[in-house]
Amino acid sequence: MDELDLLKKSWNKPQQDHKKLSVNDIYPMLHKKSSSIVKTLFYISIAEFVFWLLINAIPIFYNDEHKQKLEALYQNDTLLTAITFLTYAIILVFIYLLYKSYQSISVTDSAKKLMENILKTRKIIKYYVLYNLIMAAVSLAIGFYYVLHNDVNLTDKMAHINNWQLIALYAGIGIVIILFVGVIWLFYRLIYGLLLKRLNQNYNELKQLDN
Repeated sequence: MDELDLLKKSWNKPQQDHKKLSVNDIYPMLHKKSSSIVKTLFYISIAEFVFWLLINAIPIFYNDEHKQKLEALYQNDTLLTAITFLTYAIILVFIYLLYKSYQSISVTDSAKKLMENILKTRKIIKYYVLYNLIMAAVSLAIGFYYVLHNDVNLTDKMAHINNWQLIALYAGIGIVIILFVGVIWLFYRLIYGLLLKRLNQNYNELKQLDN
């Protein structure tokens, strides 16, 4: 049991002087923990940005033959390029907003302001995760579109399939996209969800202190 838990137990005791001391001691700890959580979220977002940079740099190391196949496959890559730059821009904005949240929480000196900053941080992460899930689905759908329409081997085979086979193909693609987005959601649930849960606990503790 850490020091904060001991103080919370002490705070629940009936002695008024003990309770007053506990409130004065608990708030700085909640403040420090909240600041630390947002700082961790900030570092994770930077790591994610670097990860996607490395992923997009992988084709540079392909051999010439593989590069030519990719160029033939994505003949008109304007849309994919736009999506890539938009994704990077959103991640950078997210990093900036998290940094601002961290700064705000670090310098706040009131429980009410700290609660407002926690709620703001939760909202930022919620919208960021939702955006990434939508963009993952859109990007994968566009990727399948390019493959189906620009890969010579596939286009020849698709020319000879009937409507039911085509429906089954699109249904399979839909399932793959859903599973892919589900895996990403689980990743965000694991990484951001655990930290947000701790942030929510701090928020609830602050509400108790504020009453």
